[in-house]
Amino acid sequence: MTDPSVDAAPAVPRGTRPPPPQVKRVGVNDLIDVLALGLRDFRAAPTYDIFFAGIYVLGGWLLILMLVAFELPYLVYPLAAGFALIAPFIASGFYVISKRLEAPAPDGDAVLSWGIVLGTVKSMFSRELGWMALVTGFSLFFWMDIAALLSFGFMGFQFFGFRELIYDIFTTPSGWLFLMVGNAAGALIAFAVFSYSVISIPMLFHRDVDFITAMLTSVRFVALNPRVMAIWCATIAAMIALALLSGLIGLFLVLPVLGHATWHLYRRAVAPP
Repeated sequence: MTDPSVDAAPAVPRGTRPPPPQVKRVGVNDLIDVLALGLRDFRAAPTYDIFFAGIYVLGGWLLILMLVAFELPYLVYPLAAGFALIAPFIASGFYVISKRLEAPAPDGDAVLSWGIVLGTVKSMFSRELGWMALVTGFSLFFWMDIAALLSFGFMGFQFFGFRELIYDIFTTPSGWLFLMVGNAAGALIAFAVFSYSVISIPMLFHRDVDFITAMLTSVRFVALNPRVMAIWCATIAAMIALALLSGLIGLFLVLPVLGHATWHLYRRAVAPP
C-alpha cells in the first residue's frame, strides 16, 4: 500500500536521471527548534511514543541479560554505545506519528489511530527502508566485532565477571588504553553511520527514492553543515548516554523526542521535489 502523502519524484524523460534532492543549510537555532518540536509531538501522542520506546527498552534489557548470562560482560558497554548507531532506524515509528501530526483532520484533530500507525510502520519495511535496515544492522555488527577484538587485544581472553572487568578497565594501564582507543574507534564509526543515516531514513519513509540516493543526500547534508551536524551528533550521543545510565528508563522520553526531532530536521534539511 502506497501512502498518498509520500512525495513522488517529478516526471523526467525516459533515460534521463532525475536531479538529486537539494539539501539546505541549517543552524544551531534549528537544532533547538526541532528538539522543541520533538517534545511537542511527544506531548501530543504520548501513548504511541511510550509503546514504541517500550519495545526498544525491553529489547535492550533482554540483550544485556543475555550477554551477562552467557558470560560476555565485555560486550555490554559496546552494545549500549552501539545503540546510538541504530537510533535513526529504530525511530521509524516516531516519523509516522510526526508525519500524521502534520496533517490534521477536518475537525482539527490529528489523524492518528493504532491501525494507521502500525499499518504504516509495517508497510515501510516492504520498500527501500528494508535495505537501509540491512545496512544499519551490518554497521552495528561491525562495531560489535571491532569492540570484541579491542577487548581481546587490550584485556586478554580471560574475563571473570562484570565487576572484575570494570575493576581491570579502571585500575590498569591496559584498561585505560582500551577505553581511549575503543571510544575513539566508536566515535569514528558512529559519525560515519550518522552521516549516511541522519536524514536518509525519514527521507525513505517520506519520498519515493532508493536507499542509495537517500544515503548520498544525507552525506551531502552533513558535508554542507559539518559544524552543526557535529553538534547534533554530540547531542544525540549525550542524550542517549544519560538515558542508558538510567538503566534504559530514560529512553522512554529520549527516543521519542529524538525521533520526532529527526523528522523535523529532515523537513528542514531537504527541499521539496
